[in-house]
Amino acid sequence: MAEFDVDLFVIGGGSGGVRAARIAAGHGARVMIAEEYRMGGTCVIRGCVPKKLFVIGSHFRQDLEDAAGFGWTVPPASFDWPTLIANKDKEIARLEAAYTTNVEKSGAQIVKSRAVIEDEHTVRLLENDRKITAKYILIATGGAPNHGAAIPGIEHVISSNEAFHLKELPKRIVIQGGGYIALEFAGIFAGFGSDVTVIYRGDNILRGFDEDVRTHVRAEMEKQGITILTGCTVTKVDRHGESFTTHLSNGSSIGSDQVMFAIGRHPNVANLGLEKAGVAINPNNGGIAVDHFSRSSVDSIYAIGDVTHRFNLTPVAIREGHAFADTVFGKREVRVDHANIPTAVFSQPEVGTVGLTETEARAQFNHVDIYKTTFRPIKATMSGRDTRVLMKLVVDGATDRVLGCHIVGDAAAEITQAVAIAVKMKATKADFDATIALHPTAAEELVTMRTPTARHVRQAAE
Repeated sequence: MAEFDVDLFVIGGGSGGVRAARIAAGHGARVMIAEEYRMGGTCVIRGCVPKKLFVIGSHFRQDLEDAAGFGWTVPPASFDWPTLIANKDKEIARLEAAYTTNVEKSGAQIVKSRAVIEDEHTVRLLENDRKITAKYILIATGGAPNHGAAIPGIEHVISSNEAFHLKELPKRIVIQGGGYIALEFAGIFAGFGSDVTVIYRGDNILRGFDEDVRTHVRAEMEKQGITILTGCTVTKVDRHGESFTTHLSNGSSIGSDQVMFAIGRHPNVANLGLEKAGVAINPNNGGIAVDHFSRSSVDSIYAIGDVTHRFNLTPVAIREGHAFADTVFGKREVRVDHANIPTAVFSQPEVGTVGLTETEARAQFNHVDIYKTTFRPIKATMSGRDTRVLMKLVVDGATDRVLGCHIVGDAAAEITQAVAIAVKMKATKADFDATIALHPTAAEELVTMRTPTARHVRQAAE
């Protein structure tokens, strides 16, 4: 008789947990995975995928306007929010079914229940109070929206979760936050015709991104009519029937039909039984503390993805899940390299970035060269739209290695994914220069910038 019911019990059916379960099962492990909501997790069900569908949908309004410059006469168009929601729901249901099928085909067993940890080798399924023993337990419960400190009227505020299921498009919406989710939904709602106001506590949006990117994105969003108020926060939300008044720390107030907070996400660690099992929490970020192989303070319990609060990106969770399964069940140690992770903000305009910002590079290297250009995209020359693309390379002046690439404009994410390969391979600026341009494209600017626009040399200490 086997010592344990299963070799691996995975808590959480999101992208990371699913990848770990499938790979582990492929290595011959007996795997069970528990999901209390829907298979696919945040990314598939109420995150990256539906958000990208909304972003694509919101672009059509601008595309229809731009068509006139190319000779098209387009009759007045109308938009139906319920149709968008219904079609989005169909696609998400299809993806959820695909996730479920792929897990089952791998040989892993899915249980639809919340699971909590009883001890280092035991989980309890709340659905039927059943206990399962496992040689290893993997926590992949992700993160959840965080509304911050309680304020009067916080119960009237929605998160991105609820935004995907609104019954109607708000004519006016106030969004608090200055990161990925806040700016992406600002562009989405503005694209569909809503009047959008963004509130952010810092001096500028996109904290942590390159300063030129932050400035460029803000200017472009404001050109589109999005109001961005920085240096203030929401202090109170009053409801008046179906409308709201949002009060700000600067003494002003704003009327709207919806108020949305997107000020961050916290690791989903509550009520999992972590304390009972002795699993330590990282005091610096509130996530489960893990080593380079995603092992927690308990040898038999691992954690991956957003619940560790390391790099909260779906592809990172997937890579960590795969590495865990290979390490524990594939008989080969695989350590995830978290350096030079590409990322995108599907704001409007879109942002793609990989590697170091100019500020980070100048703090780490004595000689940093900057290559930067802004230009009008070819489409805008005919459409007449007032918009510009930003391309920027950050280079180590001593070794010529490209340390970072930052792009704002159409297809920025697609371009950055390809450039990330070169950055990961430690390509030099000479390698970029030796690459023949693909013309006419926006991306050709990355291989045609020859002269530094800025050169920063740190003087050696005497």
